[in-house]
Amino acid sequence: MKEKSGIIPEEIVQAIAEKENVVLFTHVHPDGDALGSLFGLAELLDSLGKTVFCFLEEQVSHLYDFLPGSDRAKCNLQQLREFVSGAESDIIAIALDCGDQDRLGKYKEEYLQIVPFVVIDHHLSHQNFGTYRWVDAGCSSTGEMVYELAVALGADVNSTAAFNLYVAICADTGSFRYDCTRARTLHIAAELVEKGVKPEKVGRHLYDNYTQERLKLMEFVLATVTLCESNQLAFMHVTQEMLVNSRATMHDVEGFIDYPRSLRSVKVAAFIKEGEDGQVAVSMRAKGDCDVAAIAKLFNGGGHRNAAGFRIFDTSIDQVRSLVKEEIRKVLTGKK
Repeated sequence: MKEKSGIIPEEIVQAIAEKENVVLFTHVHPDGDALGSLFGLAELLDSLGKTVFCFLEEQVSHLYDFLPGSDRAKCNLQQLREFVSGAESDIIAIALDCGDQDRLGKYKEEYLQIVPFVVIDHHLSHQNFGTYRWVDAGCSSTGEMVYELAVALGADVNSTAAFNLYVAICADTGSFRYDCTRARTLHIAAELVEKGVKPEKVGRHLYDNYTQERLKLMEFVLATVTLCESNQLAFMHVTQEMLVNSRATMHDVEGFIDYPRSLRSVKVAAFIKEGEDGQVAVSMRAKGDCDVAAIAKLFNGGGHRNAAGFRIFDTSIDQVRSLVKEEIRKVLTGKK
């Protein structure tokens, strides 16, 4: 099934309309767009009389537990199996904001047995999976796409759904600062405000919710910032030791990369994160013409032109930094 860009494939609208039971998934380590889209769509489907099951591999991060509906997320695989079994053939699965099936997590093979399996995503580097796909890299966020889906389905966008979708859009547009923000994005945001969303309240939850542990971790991480390539490239990293010493979690690093990216001279910022299992994750943010999605693809990752990432196993922070530095240097200097 080939995805269609710009419009919602009719078979997706029809498939959702026909099924009574819906399972919603998103990617592992979900961010604001993923969670806002998930809980927003759950509320929209509720308004259509659907029975909705929201499944996450892990509990909602404390950074996003303010989202209305976050308490409906289930992490128990047996509960998911019972829901799917009870629904028999009257069921549909929807994966949100997931660029490839590996991002679904360790239970992906089981999820994909649910048919039809619908994928709604806006990543430029999307790798096709599922029964039906709606992939539109022109949209600012999956939250924006969910709003368009609500209109197509004739769902009631109540204040709860509106709040979740506004958070989703804010999260992926940097509160409307990034170049993915388009006129339609702002029109949708205005319509969500008309539904009762208070932008000040969203901003307070997103940006004024630090714990002391998160602040301490930020102190450790910002101390690692280094500049190179004539101050056009910034690196920083976080280690497991920093997490232990600050009593924070890896969830707390969200948004940290915006600090080195905000430096006037910096064109690309790279944040290297040491995992627990020999895994090292890299997040990259760029300005202007630097395509970090292309760099991430070299390491089997993906994302957007100005925001992308990847993961590597059995390596070190120093080794990853060296590899990434060389590839970013090529982009900055125009050398292949």
